[in-house]
Amino acid sequence: MPRSVGPSRPPTDAGPPYPFRQFIVKVHGRCNLACRYCYLYEGPDTGWRDRPAAASDAVLALTADRIAEHAAAHRLPAVSLVLHGGEPLLAGTDRLAAFAALVRRRVPGHTRVRVTLQTNATLLTAARVRDLARARIAVGVSLDGGRARHNTARVDHAGRPSWPAALRGTRLLAEHAPEAYAGILLVVDPEQDPAEVYTSLLRLRPPAVDLLLPHGNWSAPPPGLHPPPGPPARTGAGAPAPYGDWLAAVFDLWWAAGRRQTRVRLFEEAIAALLGLPTGTESLGLDPFTAVVVETDGSLEQTDSLKSAYPGAAATGLTLGRNTFDDALTHPGIAARQSGPAALAADCRACPLLHACGGGHYAHRHRAGAGFGHPSVYCADQQRFLHHVAAALARATGTGPARDPTTAGEGGTR
Repeated sequence: MPRSVGPSRPPTDAGPPYPFRQFIVKVHGRCNLACRYCYLYEGPDTGWRDRPAAASDAVLALTADRIAEHAAAHRLPAVSLVLHGGEPLLAGTDRLAAFAALVRRRVPGHTRVRVTLQTNATLLTAARVRDLARARIAVGVSLDGGRARHNTARVDHAGRPSWPAALRGTRLLAEHAPEAYAGILLVVDPEQDPAEVYTSLLRLRPPAVDLLLPHGNWSAPPPGLHPPPGPPARTGAGAPAPYGDWLAAVFDLWWAAGRRQTRVRLFEEAIAALLGLPTGTESLGLDPFTAVVVETDGSLEQTDSLKSAYPGAAATGLTLGRNTFDDALTHPGIAARQSGPAALAADCRACPLLHACGGGHYAHRHRAGAGFGHPSVYCADQQRFLHHVAAALARATGTGPARDPTTAGEGGTR
């Protein structure tokens, strides 16, 4: 199941390594669905098969202790706890609530804990919605749109459609516990009509929408992209950008609305990045990435998106039993994701979109045998989308399209 994971906003005067502020805990490592595009269970990394189906009470207790230790050592004012899987509701709402309460008790008094659960919504019932709201657990729902035909790839292990149950669960959340409704996460499909998808989501009353690009790279391109062979280079203007076109179309609907019915985090973060402000997404900007994953066996890993590149790409070799979260900060992969422009390709460092784009999502830069030191496979799409947003900003501020802040010679993006 995809998710939205982004960096927090560290103090501007701090230097690397930046402490973790988002802790993604795999409370259950299996899923009741078998989505056909799932990069985790259908992708190249099959390490999940060798791990326990669910995190034990001992692993959860140690996780709470390690989070508290990290928060105390770095005097963190707030941390994000993401209950994840698989499908975390397979662990039961009682266990989820108990774990959230344990983390809140263990962290120092100066640290606030925001708890979010990411679910496919098929297992939500009225009772479970009440339990989660009572435990102050916000619920994010993963869908591919607001209609049955948008969700044909989201099936159970017998091939049956998940849409009826997902729709029922999402409506329960919106109607009975809107305070616990975090929003909807959607993976972009350029074959789907952008206006139809966006308006269908609005009918589900999400307070926020996260739009993610499907995970792919230069060696395993995402659907609809056909990068040229040979070493990847920054795609020039005029190259096909189906994902950028799709995002631009939805942005126009959102931007032009007299009263916006939902937040779209990607759009808000794009605007922030273009204005030189910190971002909260892994896909844009140069803010250091500050998320870490705890697997069901207590292993510490980088985020699941890396598993779309090759087996073991997310592994660190560290475990909660032997290591602290500070130990994970020194892992080369995590250090690279906190090093800003130094980890980017030369083409990216020379690009006028550098500070807004930030090279794109780390996993999308991979090429087999050549690592992650390349522009994103979505380079043309990133350019198309960011130039479109920049033009809208220029018009709104009265400077006109000719003063697009992403244009070379205009001082870059900051």
